Amino acid sequence: MPVLFLGHGSPMNAVGDNAYRRSWQALGAEFGRTYPTPQLILCVSAHWLTRGGWFLTGMAKPKTIHDFGGFPQELFDQQFPAPGAPAAAAEIAQAVRQPVSGAALGIDPEEWGFDHGTWSVLKPMFPKAQIPVVQLGMDYGRAPAEHAMLGQQLKALRERGVLIVGSGNLVHNLRVTRRGTAPNQAYDWAHEFDRVVAGQLEKGDLAALPRFQSLGALAQQAHPTHEHYLPLLYAAGAVDAGKEAPRFFNADFQSASISMRSVIWA
Repeated sequence: MPVLFLGHGSPMNAVGDNAYRRSWQALGAEFGRTYPTPQLILCVSAHWLTRGGWFLTGMAKPKTIHDFGGFPQELFDQQFPAPGAPAAAAEIAQAVRQPVSGAALGIDPEEWGFDHGTWSVLKPMFPKAQIPVVQLGMDYGRAPAEHAMLGQQLKALRERGVLIVGSGNLVHNLRVTRRGTAPNQAYDWAHEFDRVVAGQLEKGDLAALPRFQSLGALAQQAHPTHEHYLPLLYAAGAVDAGKEAPRFFNADFQSASISMRSVIWA
């Protein structure tokens, strides 16, 4: 299976007729044609942050979570009724281990579900919602290098028909958004951080990605909190470095401070 990192941006992208949603629809149509149909989707969303370990959704019927406010009712009415995969989650929890400790991943049997980082991109891609989906929660208290280590363990799942999807944003600073800006308009620091990370991806220098905080003030401006960057580390970790070249799409900005750049490795 290929590996995806999707810039999801505003939840409204899930319902608006814009270039982002259309790109997700077109990408979904490639599965079963250009790429095999996934047997399972493992999604790492910026919006499920855990403490004290990494967790997988383990329920048979995950709920659709509307984890936002101030949007039209149309968005709150959205449902993504894809099935869960309790047996597969239990198997993955034993095969993919917690970084450093080596303990099995945790299983969440009922609390979480599909947050908008997952359903806002998967619903346009797979509108029939027939492919089972498991979401992976990120232990936000751990160092970026540990997130990359876990991502490397996901690589073996690709050979078993699992589509790995990281859903976040290469640049994400909601404190300084400017609505109504053109897709090519963004802050200089947003362009620069996006350029640096894109360059690392193009060169296959995936080992540099967890060291993003070494960019200092530039990284702090791009990610006042870095939960939207972390899903990239899981996707890149699952890539066969040096053998799979990235293909970029949606390589522009939303609201001047959100990079929508997305990547597929195949």
